[in-house]
Amino acid sequence: MKIVLNLFFALLFVQSCFGVEAPTSSAAPVSHDLFNSLLKKYVSDKGVVNYGGFKKDQKELKKYLDVISANAPGSSWSENEKLAYWINAYNAFTIQLILDNSENDLKSIKDIGDKIKIPFVNTPWDVKFINIGGKKMDLNNIEHGIIRKQFKEPRIHFALVCAAKSCPPLRNEAFTAERLNEQLNNQAEKFINDTSKNKISKSSASISKIFDWYGMDFKPTSIIDILNKYSKTKLDSKAKISYATYDWSLNGSF
Repeated sequence: MKIVLNLFFALLFVQSCFGVEAPTSSAAPVSHDLFNSLLKKYVSDKGVVNYGGFKKDQKELKKYLDVISANAPGSSWSENEKLAYWINAYNAFTIQLILDNSENDLKSIKDIGDKIKIPFVNTPWDVKFINIGGKKMDLNNIEHGIIRKQFKEPRIHFALVCAAKSCPPLRNEAFTAERLNEQLNNQAEKFINDTSKNKISKSSASISKIFDWYGMDFKPTSIIDILNKYSKTKLDSKAKISYATYDWSLNGSF
C-alpha cells in the first residue's frame, strides 16, 4: 500500500510540475521565417550557437517570440503544423533564456538555477518566463506537458535543444510542417552518428543519457533497433549498451 501511495503522489507531483493544457487560438499557422533567418546567421552546421550574435539581434528574436506568444496553435492546424510550432517555440525560448541570463557569465544553462533566486523554482526549465495564448508557462510545460504528452513522437528528443553540448545540435533552420518528417529523420541521423555524443561499434555502444532518461518514449522499439535505424555502424542484437556522462557546458559562446 505504501508503494502504491508513493507512486500516486509521484504522479500528482509530475502532473503539477508539467501538466498544462495547450493554449489554442483561431490563428492561422504562423510563419517561422524570422527564426529561420536568425538560425542561419548564428548557428553553425554542427549546431554551435553564436549567442553574441543572437544578443545583438535580440529585437528580431523578440519579434518572432511575440508572434509565437500571440498565435497559439488552432484546432484547424495539422499535427505537423502544431509540432513544428512547439519545437521551434521550445528552441527559441531556450535561446532567449540564455540571453536573459548572459550577464551572469554563463557557462551552462544549469548555472541559471544556481544564480537566480526565484521562490519555488529549482531549475532553469521551471522558470515561467513564457507567455503563449495568455498562459504563463516554462520550458518543462512545453516539452513534457505538451509535446511529449500530445504527439507521442520520440524523434523530438533529437530536435529539442536545451543549450548544452551533449544535447542534439541546434538545427540551423526552423522546423516546418512541410518538411518535418525529413527534418526529424535528419536530426536523428546527425545526433546518433555524432561520435562526441554516441560511440557505436558492432559489439557495444556508449550512448547519450537521452536514451536512458526518455527510454519509455521509444518503446516498444528497442534502443538497439532505434540506433540501427539511423546509425552508419550497425549493432549486434546482443551488443552491450552503456550511457555516457552528459556535458552540460553551453553549446556555444558569447
